[in-house]
Parts: sequence; structure tokens; C-alpha cells
Amino acid sequence: MEESLISEKRPAADSLIAVGAARLPALPWRDPQSVPPEKLAELIVSLKQACAREPQNAALRTCLGMAHAMNYDVYASMAALEAAIAIAPRDFLARLKYGELFYRLRVRNRAEKETLCALELACSRSELSLARKQLAQIRQLDKGGASRPEWTKSLRLPATALVALLFAVAFVYMFWK
Repeated sequence: MEESLISEKRPAADSLIAVGAARLPALPWRDPQSVPPEKLAELIVSLKQACAREPQNAALRTCLGMAHAMNYDVYASMAALEAAIAIAPRDFLARLKYGELFYRLRVRNRAEKETLCALELACSRSELSLARKQLAQIRQLDKGGASRPEWTKSLRLPATALVALLFAVAFVYMFWK
């Protein structure tokens, strides 16, 4: 009963998006090495054109962000995914991929936040499974020590102490000679 309500609310994630005469998969390839760079560049250009034609389509922006991520263009990917989230804040796939991008960048706290948001938006068992697996991988970063620390404290005091120490050493050196 729940799944029939879900399918009425939004299209499935594996549906096809029509772009011009060609039909592109909503979920581009996972492995960047399996896609020739020329084909990926063509996909990015066609997705940019489609986004220009339909500026309020969050699914297209999500696909564009995924394609940019596969092309190792982090800033363009982040911009496209942020635009998709701004258009449709309750879009599961945009939130999940935005969290995955932060996970790949090893920004654990932000990745966990976005993935938890995606987990709350999950409407099917497969979406729940994807979000839970990604959340488990993110939390695994803590155990491996591969996450970036949060900079919550000012570095003004240590920097001032270092400068003062350098002046003191220079002052002693000048009078020693």
C-alpha cells in the first residue's frame, strides 16, 4: 500500500530522462574508468543543455552533478547538486549523492548530515538500503581515522606565540654576534 503511494508522488530513480532525441539514463555509470572521456564530455554537454531548457528540473541537475563527479570536477558537481537540492529539497537522490560527494572528499560530519537527511526522505526499501549502506561507510571513516577534523578553535594564539618566539630568537641572535 505504501509503495503505491510512493510511485504517485515521484518517478522512480531508474526512470529515463528524455533529452532531445537521445534518452539518457538517470543514473550515469559508477566506474569512471569504464566510460570514455569523450562520451562523458558529451553527456555533460547534453545535460547542461537540458538544464538550460528546464531550469526547474531537479533530476537533470542531479544527473549533471553525478556526471561532473565522474569527471572529477568537484566544484561543478557540488554546484549542480546544491542547485538540485534548492529546487527540490525533498529529493532523495540529490541528497544521497550530495552526501556521497562529501564522503568522497572525507568531510565526514557533512556527509553524515546529508546522508541522514536522505535516509529520512527514503520511501522504498531499496532507497533505505542505499542510504544505510552509505551511512555505515561514512561512520566507518571514524574507525579508520581518515576523516578531516573540524576547525572550531581559532589559531590566533598559537600563531602569535610562534611569531613572538621567532622575534625572540632573532633578537638573541642579533645580540649574540
